Amino acid sequence: MTDITPILEKAVSGERITPEQGLALMKSHDLGAIGKAANAVTQRMHPDPYRTYNIDRNINYTNICSAICDFCAFYRRPNSQEGWVLERQELLKKIEETVALGGDQILMQGGLHHKYKLDWYEQLCRDIKEQFPQVNIHGFSPPELYHFTKINRISIEEVLKRLKAAGLGSIPGGGAEILVDRVRRGMTRGKVDADNWLNVMRVWHHMGGRSSATMMYGHIETLEERIEHLERIRQLQDETGGFTAFISWTFQPDNTPMSDIQPLGSYEYLKVQAISRLYLDNIDNIQSSWVTQGLKIGQLALLYGANDMGSLMIEENVVAEAGTVHYLTLDQIRDSISELGYTPRQRNVHYELMDALHEKQAVEANQQWVRRRIEQQQAPLVQLST
Repeated sequence: MTDITPILEKAVSGERITPEQGLALMKSHDLGAIGKAANAVTQRMHPDPYRTYNIDRNINYTNICSAICDFCAFYRRPNSQEGWVLERQELLKKIEETVALGGDQILMQGGLHHKYKLDWYEQLCRDIKEQFPQVNIHGFSPPELYHFTKINRISIEEVLKRLKAAGLGSIPGGGAEILVDRVRRGMTRGKVDADNWLNVMRVWHHMGGRSSATMMYGHIETLEERIEHLERIRQLQDETGGFTAFISWTFQPDNTPMSDIQPLGSYEYLKVQAISRLYLDNIDNIQSSWVTQGLKIGQLALLYGANDMGSLMIEENVVAEAGTVHYLTLDQIRDSISELGYTPRQRNVHYELMDALHEKQAVEANQQWVRRRIEQQQAPLVQLST
């Protein structure tokens, strides 16, 4: 087994590790040493006495999708009786509720709808910005944006230019899975390939836009392909500098055609997240994925390379369809940060801290919301499996 100590020392000192060294870390079982090194890098990059979170809502505007993804329990085929498109007023109501809880952003994604042209999405953005000009639309992942080029027969430059003019603020990193076409062909049909996923982000970044990057692993990829994914993200960040954050999570197989795959546990999650912190030396922020891992592992992730707890996630549908249901209150997120000795701070999509008054009002609004739910004897908000 390769001695990983020199690799870890190299990363901690701020030197770039190679793909071969990254692979050696993936093959290592020394989680303690990898996690300690990742935490040291986080401390160097984020020496402030706080750790962050944001408040947003994942709004899925449709579950109808012309692509076929074997790992997805959420989508429905175009002719399915279970397909739906969210009514505009219902969508706007969800945003209103998010704003009332202190949110300044929505994460808006959907399936690859087979009929809607770009003007439908432009109007969607305009409707949102007209009523909620202060809300950032973090919307339309690269598979959706690439799909828009095909159904409208226009360039990705034109798609992004028009959506930006209509109010699109930033792009989520969804649909990346593993950015290796062998993997993508093995579990998706009719979806963007690796090069075009990266090119959507490249064009957006060159337009001055910001986005996040993601990785979903623990399915049919090899360890080498995990590193290839990280390398391609790192190379694009060298070129554009447009990624604000990296988020990884383990594949959730329940209720999918790939349900025979044994899900990875918290050990592998923490190791891969720590390696991502060591490898992605040019991306400032690493988010914990408590949505898939639960409160305790999500908290522990802050000692394994993450500096951000991600979103309160007032609503989440895609992971929930796969049977993974973790809900946290804002107080739980803040307490998980405080318990580690840090000050919890709310931030925006650019990782800028919200002012203290806004943060205080958001905390109070969320506490009142939880109390109302309890009084109304609704289903418990907190459903943890840690």
